[in-house]
Amino acid sequence: MGDKRTATLTPTAVKRVGRWVRSRSVREQVTMGVVAAIMLLVLLKVFVKRQNNLFVVTQIAHSAGLLVLIYKLSITKTCSGLSLKTQELTAIFLIMRIIAYFGFLRDFHVLLDSLTLGCTLWVIYMIRFKFKSTYLQQLDNMPLYYVLVPCAIVAIIGHPGWQVHIISRFMFVYLMTIEAVSVLPQLRLIQNAKMVEPFTAHYVFALGVARFLSCANWIFMLIDSKGEILTHIGDGHLYILVALLSEVVQTFILADFCYYYVKSVMEGQRMMRLPSLV
Repeated sequence: MGDKRTATLTPTAVKRVGRWVRSRSVREQVTMGVVAAIMLLVLLKVFVKRQNNLFVVTQIAHSAGLLVLIYKLSITKTCSGLSLKTQELTAIFLIMRIIAYFGFLRDFHVLLDSLTLGCTLWVIYMIRFKFKSTYLQQLDNMPLYYVLVPCAIVAIIGHPGWQVHIISRFMFVYLMTIEAVSVLPQLRLIQNAKMVEPFTAHYVFALGVARFLSCANWIFMLIDSKGEILTHIGDGHLYILVALLSEVVQTFILADFCYYYVKSVMEGQRMMRLPSLV
């Protein structure tokens, strides 16, 4: 009896909280969101002692999103609502990161990225060949060069100078900028469709969580270095500035989507709908 009562009270409490939040003004909702993000950052700083652990959690969040896609493709037998362009951009920056980091970081990082890349390539294969008839190509209409060319220009401007490791450093900056905007084709497809299927919404939300954790990692690095990292920007290391801006761009691109995701969950909506602009 106690378990049943708890099970019925929990959804009711969530609905009440949802109604209370929805009754607040937009300014109050934004303020509550900012406060919640700051509190979460403080909790992460207190309980996550090693930077490597935060990286692992970030990768787990990304992998969780990919597992949702794998489940969707395996169970529903359709790729409707998924952007092939976003998956291809994800594969591109993962390949570049594995190449740039190989021999530079621990093998564990390379292993995590390799597993993520393998899942991404499987999703690409399923969309391109297995379930091609369900792929909404007309809605996934953002050309890849809209992302790759501007990112290359940013990487050229932001590279750390003509040094010995210029190629690996260029790839490092290039992959960061690609990663920052790789979700844009998926958001464009969602905007064209005017609604989001549950599995696709879960996937994009998982990406939002991963990006928040990655941004938190950079914030903690700045705090731990007491701002020393920022001083290197003045010495011509513009790639640090590019890295910071990339994290901010990624977070803000997905923050808006995550807001409407949480809002739709609290309202009990199965199909997530977005306003005219994301």
